[in-house]
Amino acid sequence: GKKLFIVKQNRFNPPIAHAKQIIQEGKLGKILSVQLNCFWNRNEDYYKNSPWKGTIALDGGALYTQFSHFIDLLYWMFGEVEELSAVTKNSNHPNIEIDDEGVVSGRFTQGTLFTIHYTTNSYGKNMEGSLTVFGEKGTMKIGGEYLNVFEYANIENYTIPELPQGNKANDYGTYKGSMSNHDKVYGNVVSVMSGGGAISTSGMEGLKTVEIISKIYNISSPWRK
Repeated sequence: GKKLFIVKQNRFNPPIAHAKQIIQEGKLGKILSVQLNCFWNRNEDYYKNSPWKGTIALDGGALYTQFSHFIDLLYWMFGEVEELSAVTKNSNHPNIEIDDEGVVSGRFTQGTLFTIHYTTNSYGKNMEGSLTVFGEKGTMKIGGEYLNVFEYANIENYTIPELPQGNKANDYGTYKGSMSNHDKVYGNVVSVMSGGGAISTSGMEGLKTVEIISKIYNISSPWRK
């Protein structure tokens, strides 16, 4: 039969993969709250080089084109979103139709609170992609520019081991994107098609990312309609 693979390469960042394991094993206890920061730069040249960029019809918004991989990680680690409030706007890109920053808050089904602060207005370059998790038994932050560094962790009776060096970010010349873990995505495809593994990101999970972003824009962006 046919198989559907969704490309979410940030799941393979070594700090992210280890953070997921820590959460699954219950090392943090009950997860209390989560903060996601996405501070990137997308300048005028970025939007000029392709006619689809910055349009509502084909781009959709910064959460779709720049930060969908970050939203995927929230769902992958913490599950369904139950409550949402959000403000999004275009503050610094007058020649595009979409948002360039926003602030989101909400609650996951299991009760964990979360906030998201995203922007493509970071001056000159990408500055931060980070996820901070607060639990009953520990706090940890994965940061760097692309969720590629374990910045700190204070966890009861646990020390973060030395992790493998992650791949560099995709470099497109005038701007940089997410981590270049596509080799691991392809490896998963080969493994599954050879009968030896499970799909790393299912079609349903891909749809969940779209669902969450759509909800954020529906409540925050009447100017889009």
